[in-house]
Order: sequence, then structure tokens, then C-alpha cells
Amino acid sequence: MDRTDSTGLTGVTGLSTGLRALRRYTHHAAPPLQRGSMPARPWGQAWQGGDAPDAGQPAGRRRLLVAVVLSVAALAAVALLRTQPLGVALDALRLLQVALFALLFGWVAAGFATALMGFVVLRRGDRQMLSYADVARQPLAADASTAVIMPICNEHVDTVFAGLTATAESVVASGGARLLAFYVLSDTSNPAVREAEFAAWQALRQRMAPHGLQVHYRWRARRTHRKAGNVADFCRRWGARHRYMVVLDADSVMSGEAILGLMRLMEAHPQAGIIQSAPISCGLDTLHARAQQFASRVTGRLFAAGMQFWQLGESHYWGHNAIIRIAPFMAHCGLAPLPGRGGLSGSILSHDFVEAALMRRAGWQVWLVPDLPGSWEQQPPHLLAELQRDRRWCQGNLMNARLIAEPGLHRVHRAMLATGAMAYLSAPLWLGFVALGMVLWLDGRHLLQVPAGAAMVLWALTGTMLLLPRVLGALTVWLEGQQRAFGGTPALMASAVAEALWSALTAPIRMAAHTLFVATALSGLKLDWRSPPREAEALPWRDAARLLLPLSAVAAAVLAAVAWRDPSAALWLAPVALPLLAATPLAVWGARPVIGQALRRAGLLLIPEETQTATELRRAWGAPRLAMA
Repeated sequence: MDRTDSTGLTGVTGLSTGLRALRRYTHHAAPPLQRGSMPARPWGQAWQGGDAPDAGQPAGRRRLLVAVVLSVAALAAVALLRTQPLGVALDALRLLQVALFALLFGWVAAGFATALMGFVVLRRGDRQMLSYADVARQPLAADASTAVIMPICNEHVDTVFAGLTATAESVVASGGARLLAFYVLSDTSNPAVREAEFAAWQALRQRMAPHGLQVHYRWRARRTHRKAGNVADFCRRWGARHRYMVVLDADSVMSGEAILGLMRLMEAHPQAGIIQSAPISCGLDTLHARAQQFASRVTGRLFAAGMQFWQLGESHYWGHNAIIRIAPFMAHCGLAPLPGRGGLSGSILSHDFVEAALMRRAGWQVWLVPDLPGSWEQQPPHLLAELQRDRRWCQGNLMNARLIAEPGLHRVHRAMLATGAMAYLSAPLWLGFVALGMVLWLDGRHLLQVPAGAAMVLWALTGTMLLLPRVLGALTVWLEGQQRAFGGTPALMASAVAEALWSALTAPIRMAAHTLFVATALSGLKLDWRSPPREAEALPWRDAARLLLPLSAVAAAVLAAVAWRDPSAALWLAPVALPLLAATPLAVWGARPVIGQALRRAGLLLIPEETQTATELRRAWGAPRLAMA
């Protein structure tokens, strides 16, 4: 620790003894330094580098995706134009409405096509994809040294170390202790939390020592560049000691077999720079978290398999539950701050997409492996925690959009940077489309008349493309004979309906919040950086009302004004406005574990991790196993 930090802590009542011990033993907490270089290349410089070996034959399938999205968007625009009354000239507002609808319809079509291809892949397989099944029994070389790193910052210590302990114990049970070393990389600023971290690390180190598994702890006094800087600091200090690193988030749990599986995949594919697992969401009991967990388990599988179908060796890196080849990561993935001023400059927030793009630019492949078992994470326990996380992700993804034209990036990763921004820009675009429709309606120039056959068909088709992935996900569960693990066929169907209903109720709240986040990011207002809560605690009404009542007030004013002008228009606006009016109670009720637990006892929103609970989850989060009749 540096002098500034130790001086600032001496006045903390009740902590001086523990902090003196912490200062005394910090130098024993980490291994000897083996320094290496991780340069951060300035943005915008010309790039002359190699290309990764061909990962299958992706060009044809990617052209198919582009053709489908563009064709569907064009057909949507034509169909909407056909609702235009004969003899009425198109003006700028009508053309803008058509353009927005075509863009948003294409966005929905891309998601639908991804889920559809995921369904096909899960049923028929894909020989060009990396698969854990191909390497599950391969031996590991004795020199495949791997670091398991967990960057943390002011987290709930008991929860974090329970998950890390479960992972470490599973590594020992799998026989991988001799190849692995664990590193807890703390950026914690709260002295009480830091002392608790150190005590928890000491207990874990002593517990693992008889098994030969090394567990290290490093606290960083200067928290530069947030999580990306934390990982880079590890690489510069100890990266040269290891061939690979497995990155865990604070809410990650992985089985020893999953970690060894990632190592086997790396050994079998020497051209791979990053291999990302598809973590399963589980571990929380609130209504909101359970709905998210069910959606991830049923529908998320389709999207993961579908993304890998389109992307192959130019895939995603999500920043955790993944393995990285350290040498090329250090050589090519240093992140310089984005130049300029305002909200879209400075240290890169959403570093994972950028690191994947830089790794691929340097000639290394990036893979997503959806069939690797034993990889888990937790969802935010309630809607406000999710939106707090989304605020950070929104600004990070909009910052990343500045790098779309960066020299040397692969076109697939340019597309990923664009779609990452679109994930949040779509919210104000949808809101703008709805608002524009209301303006045209109230002005007497609306295209979507009542009745309007073509318009109704368009809206029905939009709804179908949004809902059909859920149907395909449930169908996949049934075709694979897994419905018992979800509580049985009737429970699976009822859960799918319940999740879709919850998603429909919360979607307008997300849309309004994301619109606010986009405006905040573009305006340059300061981003508040806080870790999301890791525990399923009830959400106080006051906290929910403070953040959500302003959105409800705006929705009430708009709905009242529209109803005063034209009650029939208010009916069309109601599906968006009514959930916003009820935003506060929805957020509070969704945060209550008692509701989620009642649904669980009723057999609803169940996932296999509850009915067939892995040992790691029981040890990490106390996940009970349900006795299914």
C-alpha cells in the first residue's frame, strides 16, 4: 500500500488492527513479479497485420443474414406505404415514419433470424463450430499453466468468496490444481470491505493449500481504467507466468471441468485467442431474476447458438467466464483512452467487445462455445439493478461505436460494435416511432388507420417475430425431452407465458430508461460507477419511486393529452403508457423474493439448475434442490 492510502485509513475506528495486519501481509499475498509489457496503441493509426486462418466458410451464411434483414426491412417499408390512403401525398413526417419502421423491423428480423438458426443448430448441429464434446477427453499438457482471475470492486464479500470457493473446490476435485493459480484482483476503495476481502482470501488460501492450489490476492491503490485496467495490471505483473487466463466476474461460478474444458479447447485450437463460454443465469429468487433466468435458459440458448452460427471465429467476448491466450492479449489488446471530451471519450467502459475486435485484428480467432457445461452467473435481482447496469453498458456501447471505422478491424467486429450501440439506440428509435405515429394520428394524417388490414398484419408480424423465439425455445426443451427439469410440460408452457407477460410489462420501462441513458451519454453527463447488488434483497418503495415516478408522470401527462384530443389514439398508446404508469409497483413487486419463491413452489419459472442442482451451485449460493414428483 502507498503512503496516501495508509494515512487515510488510520482514523477509521475499529479497523486499525486489521488494516495493520493487511499492510503487513500484503506483500505475501501475491507471487513474485514477472513483469511484461502491454502497450496501448493510439486509436486511428494505420494497421498492417495478418489475418486469422479461415474459420470454416462463414461468407455464405453471413450474406444470407444480410439479405434476409435487408429484404424484410424493404418489405416492411413497402407494406407500410401501402397503408397510405390513395391520393394522399407523402410528406417528410410520413417518410420518416416509414424509414424508422423499416430500420426497427430489420432489427427485429435480425434477432428472429438468429434465434431461428440457433434452433436449427441445436437440432441438427454445425460441423464448423467449436464444440466442447470434441475435446472433453483430451489430456492437458503439463505446461498449460492457467491463471483464474477475478477482478472485484466493493462487492459483497461473502457472496463473492462463496462462489470463488466453490469454483476452487471444483478445480481440486477435477484434478486441475497443479495447472491453475487463482488471483483475486481487488480495486476496492472501502476499507472495511477491503479488510473483509483479505480475511476471506486468507481463509480460502489456507483451505486450498493442502491440495496444492495457489490462491493469490492483489489490492491496487491506483484504480486506473476500471476493470480493463485491473486486468491489464495483472497481465503486466504476472501474465508472463501463465499461458492462459480464465476471467471470472464477481458473480461467476465455474466447475473445474468447465475451466479444464476451456483449456482443452485452447490447446486443441492454437489459432484461438479468446474462447467464450455461454454462462447460465441462476441463483436468485426474486420474480424479476427468475423471469430473466428462465428466459436465458430457454431462449438464450437459441440466441447463443445462432450467434455462433453467423460469427464462427469472429465471435463475442463478454468479459467473463471465458479463457484468453495471454501473450497475444498483452501484445495487441491494450486499451488507450478515447480522445476528446464529453461522455463518449476517456477510458473505455465496455472493454470486452473492443478486446475481441483487437484480438481478431491481430490474426487470432475469437470463438463462442455454447455447449460447454458448468458455467454460471447471476442476474441483477430487480429491475432497478438491471437498469443501473444498463446505464453503464449503454455509455460503453455508444463509446465503442466511435471505433467502428478503426483501421484493420474485421467487418464482423465492426458490425458487433454497431449492433452493440443499436441495442440501446433502438429504444429512442422505438419511442420516436410511437411518438411520430401519435403526431400523425392526431393531425389526421396517420397511416395506421382503424381498421387497416395491412397495418394490422404488420403489427401482428412484428409481435410474432418477437414471440416466436420463446416458442422455439420451449419447443427445443420439449423435443430434447428436458421438460421434466423445468417442472413438466404444463409448467413449462405456463412459465413461458408468465415470462413473456413480465417481459411485455417491463419492456416500456426499459425503453424509457434506455432513452434517458442514451440522452445522458450523448450529453456528456458524468456516469455513476457502482457495482450492482449481488443479493436478492427487497427494493424499498422510496428508492423505486425516486427513479421511476418521473417516467410515470411524463407517461401520464402524454396519455392524458392524447386521450383529450382523441380517445381512440389513447387506446393504441395504452400498451406503452400503462406499464410506465405502474413502473414503481412493478419494480418493487419484481424485487420481492417472496413472490419468486411462491412461483418456485408452484413449479413456475423453474430451470434445471434448481431441479438438478450442481454441487458448485449448492456450495456457492446455497441453491436448494427441488424434489420433483
